[in-house]
Amino acid sequence: MNHRSAFCLYAALAAVLLTATPALAQFKPRPIADPATGEKYHIEGGVGFWNPSAEMSISSESLGIIGSSIDFKKDLGLTDTRFSEFHLTARPATKHKFRFQLIPIDYVQKHTLTRTIVFNGQAYTVGVPVTSELNWQAFRLAYEYDFLYHDRWFVGFVADAKYTNVKAQLTTAVVTEFAHAQAPVPTLGGIGRYYVAPNIAITGELTGMKFPDSVSDRYRAHYLDFDLNGTVNFTNNIGAQVGYRSFDVGYKFDNDDGSFVLKGLYFGIVARY
Repeated sequence: MNHRSAFCLYAALAAVLLTATPALAQFKPRPIADPATGEKYHIEGGVGFWNPSAEMSISSESLGIIGSSIDFKKDLGLTDTRFSEFHLTARPATKHKFRFQLIPIDYVQKHTLTRTIVFNGQAYTVGVPVTSELNWQAFRLAYEYDFLYHDRWFVGFVADAKYTNVKAQLTTAVVTEFAHAQAPVPTLGGIGRYYVAPNIAITGELTGMKFPDSVSDRYRAHYLDFDLNGTVNFTNNIGAQVGYRSFDVGYKFDNDDGSFVLKGLYFGIVARY
């Protein structure tokens, strides 16, 4: 190649480079989504164990006889117990989740009364051995919409129905009485999650409902559900969880009332697909 040909070749290459430079400067690659470990799934299931402390009381009227305010620990000898829990989440789209949760709560104990109490119109006298049972089936159906969603955090809105089915029964050698309350309780709230590391998430959730005292003096109710947990995701499909949960449920219907407060740590595992 002679000098003239080489000069022409270099000039042509320079012209191409100068023409391409503005186009390259205008090109901006689109960001690629990089969800945190544990955020790629359509179905999530989990099981765990909850060991809450309990503060519970109940009063039940019958035949016009006002019931005593019965403290399950002081009067009936209730001791704190560990419970299992199960939850399932369906996620058809990134920001939409349908959730189900079940926590069967059962207490059974025997105790000799240290004072006379009245339950469902029946008197249980001091010194009588009483077997008491409290069965609480806590179901939850919820819809969650994460209106702010990013790879490492999200904030969402939660609307759910907590189906509460509570039965309390007192039994002696000669008498058995029980009180039963069941109803779906609609609640609203919010949820937020932040990944402090690519595979470690902190999640907080609060939902609740309160029937205003100003509406009626005869009927009052509230339900507050709080959950704060941390999850370590070993892969997108499996993780371990530790958290703190509290239920605060109370009601008053005419002369019947109840207060149920459970709070404590829980541990579990989650699996995703």
